[in-house]
Amino acid sequence: MRYSIEELQHKKEDQIFERKSARIDPKGMTNHIVAFANADGGTLGIGIEDDGTITGIDNFTERINEIYRIPFDFCIPSIPVTTEKVGCIDKDGKKNHILILTIPASPDLHTNHQDDAYYRMGDKSHKLSFSERMQMLYAKGSRYYEDEPATDASIIDIDMDFVSEHTKRIGYTKSPEDYIRNNHNFIITKYGRKDVSNAAILLFGKNPQLFFPRARVRFIRYQGKEAKVGSEMNVIKDIHFNGRILNMLQDSINFVQTQIKEHTYLGEQGLFVTEQEYPDFCWKELIINAIAHRDYSIKGTDIQIKMFDNHFLVESPGSLPGMVRLDNIREKHFSRNPKIAQFLHECGYVREFGEGIDRIYLEMNRSCLPEPEFRADRFTVFATLRNNEFANHPASEQTKLFKRGEINGEINGEINQAPKLEKLTENEIKIYNTLKRSPRSSRSELISITKIAPRTLDRTIKKMIEKGIIARIGSKKTGYWDIVIN
Repeated sequence: MRYSIEELQHKKEDQIFERKSARIDPKGMTNHIVAFANADGGTLGIGIEDDGTITGIDNFTERINEIYRIPFDFCIPSIPVTTEKVGCIDKDGKKNHILILTIPASPDLHTNHQDDAYYRMGDKSHKLSFSERMQMLYAKGSRYYEDEPATDASIIDIDMDFVSEHTKRIGYTKSPEDYIRNNHNFIITKYGRKDVSNAAILLFGKNPQLFFPRARVRFIRYQGKEAKVGSEMNVIKDIHFNGRILNMLQDSINFVQTQIKEHTYLGEQGLFVTEQEYPDFCWKELIINAIAHRDYSIKGTDIQIKMFDNHFLVESPGSLPGMVRLDNIREKHFSRNPKIAQFLHECGYVREFGEGIDRIYLEMNRSCLPEPEFRADRFTVFATLRNNEFANHPASEQTKLFKRGEINGEINGEINQAPKLEKLTENEIKIYNTLKRSPRSSRSELISITKIAPRTLDRTIKKMIEKGIIARIGSKKTGYWDIVIN
């Protein structure tokens, strides 16, 4: 069992987990099962109320029997759901059972019996529109590459000691070899032959680069703001990180940490303040995303982390996965490699499925830095963070500029003078600077970034509109803020 009884009770519902009462209409389960299968897979705990109260399944035999049939009778095509009855003590102190449904991520598009397709997004099962469904069909046109057999590999190439470490981490009580043979289709049977999957080698292989030479991370540090070639070549560090997925991730993060600049200045109340040129979460998340979601079927290149004086760039092989596009990258989530993503989740690197990109935007805003930039072509996704080049200013000036809001985070790195803000209150300055950087900020984003209480924020915005400092252009949902300070 992946989760303990306590986790099933109290774990936050998310991209890969949901709890349901046994009182639920069995057919109502169909949409959730379909949604999990179309996304990253997941776990349904039946017999637990929304508040975590255990009511069990023993008094709902007929409904539970119907739930057993749902993956086969009401999901099209059928979904190979595994089930497990787990003994527990219910809210009345009596012996009872919980039913655990484990739904695998599927290479097919699944619908309910009414031909509606659903997709798991965060803690909700989202009904796909016609265009989303077409995109999903296109995205799922081929089997996940991580599930394909690794050419010339066998179970001998698996590091069972490393598997043992992972099984202890997740509470798997059987042997490491049993885990490999009986979980996540790490062993594939085709035509009577048993093969080791690509995911098994990438995650647990003794030497993954023997089979995937370019499944690695390359770090390049440039002197200056752009890459130069020939006699002007400005590469000052060029390092490769090899090994299993987890090792590559840990080694690359640990090394990049040593390359991130820190700026210390005298802050308020005479205390020294140290700030990194990029927020920890942001640059780490770009590396995690690249390793979790790169297209490992592309054999000719590796993940590249490029660091310049004024920006940080991560290049990940492969196009944007699934339904993800540049215009919805903050909201949409799709795992090209759901087994690798799940593994990193179990290791604590993927905390909440689907929240990473949006949080990067928020963290960059909170740090008064430009928004992240994303672009993509058929073969590579490019993700860029830009700093404010604080290093070009003496510490005392940094403080003054920062406090006055005069570093506005323009993409070109220039430092522009903001209008005089002497007559504005502290809260008005916070809102002004946030909206100048990100005019489409929502109310919730403003609260998160400025740390102003909701009612105070509303009153302050109203006053700023009345003073002619800002104006709302368009509707609440699709509009933006205009800076019109007198």
